[in-house]
Amino acid sequence: MEIGTGPIGSCSKDHQKIYLEWFNYADSDGDGRITGNDATKFFALSNLSRQDLKQVWAIADAKRQGYLGYREFIAAMQLISLVQDGHQVTHDLWNSDVDFQNLKPPAMEGLDKLLANKRHSSKTSDPNLNGSLQPQPSPSANWFSSKSSKKISMSSVTSIIDGLKRLYIQKLKPLEVTYRFNDFVSPLLTNSDFDAKPMVMLLGQYSTGKTTFIKHLLRTSYPGAHIGPEPTTDRFVVVMSGVDDRSIPGNTVAVQADMPFSGLTTFGTAFLSKFECSQMPHSLLEHITLVDTPGVL
Repeated sequence: MEIGTGPIGSCSKDHQKIYLEWFNYADSDGDGRITGNDATKFFALSNLSRQDLKQVWAIADAKRQGYLGYREFIAAMQLISLVQDGHQVTHDLWNSDVDFQNLKPPAMEGLDKLLANKRHSSKTSDPNLNGSLQPQPSPSANWFSSKSSKKISMSSVTSIIDGLKRLYIQKLKPLEVTYRFNDFVSPLLTNSDFDAKPMVMLLGQYSTGKTTFIKHLLRTSYPGAHIGPEPTTDRFVVVMSGVDDRSIPGNTVAVQADMPFSGLTTFGTAFLSKFECSQMPHSLLEHITLVDTPGVL
């Protein structure tokens, strides 16, 4: 059974309505995609182990997009439901004799209360509940206002990064688009720019221990690492967290929407041919991203 057509095609309409409400709740910035941060918070309500949830994400995101659309989200929910019923997380689940049509949604602890609070806040903040449609001011009307017309509720954001992202999308991005700031100065920021982990770049002459230092921090070697007396690291290597060990060419990384490296395309293919991403599951890499560099004389 192919993910993206099978799960949603075998899901009842009642369950699709439930999953749509869940999807809209989990999609914190309303861009129609469930990113890794969104999934981490929402999937945790299932009380499954972190390793099981990583496998669920890896199977649901079969296209390696780095995010889940509505179809992939339903697939992930069905996988979580099966795991809660005692199944092992494997790709063979889609080919098993499971009645996906009647497969009940997974148990998500505290989700009903969270959804009820969201519905209540939506009703109390809806300006059209009195039956009359109020004229909406132009978005540019408040760009240069000294006072903000509406403050962001503390309960609507889960972190400083989440709040900054929402402020940028609602306030700064429309201004940049209107004055074509992205055409003349720098590209528009994307979700990956906000969600990216802090990066630590190692610089120095060749054979001074940059790669060895990363290996010491991780207590293991990363995919594609080479250590020797002669210059061995001949490219920029970004070492970051992933569900499995793999190396991704720079040309591919630079065009992935979930990666914060789209700006590197301005340096051309010559640079991207010397750029590489190395992914591996590691607790340290869940908090920072390391950048290994060629020796600099």
